[in-house]
Amino acid sequence: MRILIDGHGGDLAPDVVLEAMILILEKPDPPTLGIVGRPEIVNPALEKYGLKDRVERVESEDIIEMCDPPALAARRKRNSSIHVGARAVRDGHWDALVSGGNTGALMAISKMIMKTIPGIDRPAIAAMIPSKHGGTLLLDIGANIECSSNHLIQFGVMGHCYREVICGDTSPRIGLLNVGTEDIKGTDVVKYAAQQLAKTDLNFIGNVEGTDLFTGHVDVIICDGFVGNIALKSMEGIARYILDQMKQELQSSIRSKAGAWLAMPALKNLKETLHPSEHNGAPLMGLNGVVVKSHGSSDAYALSCAINAACVEVRANLKTAIANKMNNMTVPA
Repeated sequence: MRILIDGHGGDLAPDVVLEAMILILEKPDPPTLGIVGRPEIVNPALEKYGLKDRVERVESEDIIEMCDPPALAARRKRNSSIHVGARAVRDGHWDALVSGGNTGALMAISKMIMKTIPGIDRPAIAAMIPSKHGGTLLLDIGANIECSSNHLIQFGVMGHCYREVICGDTSPRIGLLNVGTEDIKGTDVVKYAAQQLAKTDLNFIGNVEGTDLFTGHVDVIICDGFVGNIALKSMEGIARYILDQMKQELQSSIRSKAGAWLAMPALKNLKETLHPSEHNGAPLMGLNGVVVKSHGSSDAYALSCAINAACVEVRANLKTAIANKMNNMTVPA
């Protein structure tokens, strides 16, 4: 397995990229890792971390900044690390691209170079969020601000395939995020999508509300990228707030510190469940290739989780599963 990482992707690149690679290479049977970027920046970093002979290099010329408009970056910086990395995956030289860079540019460039799976109009970014029974897949979380009903149906297909081939669910339950569970609730787009989803062979259980994000009552929740992005970032903020407040309270007195010491194993498990780093690595689903988006502010551990997510998707051959599902089902127009 060959995983290519964007050497300029993220607020702390390239150092965080090399630190994440060290974490991956320390594991048993690690994948082959590569870094794509400008040699005058990447090569000294490889020397600094002693990875010159352990990591392959792919040269690029341009850097897409976080503030660059995605459409302009896609057209004008055609030799950026994202462009070069996407072409390397498209041409079969690498199995996946992982980047913590500009989300809009990563999506636009990946779609332009790799194209989408037949039947999929737009790729979607997905995230696994913690819930009572392990996790719930949420998509789209930011790639598509405005969606048609048919786009939401396609998201349902992609979510179904992800849960089936990666999580092993035989008939994943799919819900449509809405302001209420009643059929009369929501926008016209959402209401029509619910009607059409009910006609497919997906295990669509109907509308779900924000309170269902963590209950585990559904395996996949679909929504447009505007709603999904706000929901995800709200969850991350709440998780950090809870962890910070818990830490503050547990250090507030001798009695609290003693209780914290006794509860340390449970508290550690809770932190691992809630901390956003544990769930870093959002696949760009629907592409003819594997691309995984990492948080721009990721530390080395979080980025290593994104690299692991790319490995899982490559092993599961998710894109083939989506293509087969789209080919074998009738998606209402």
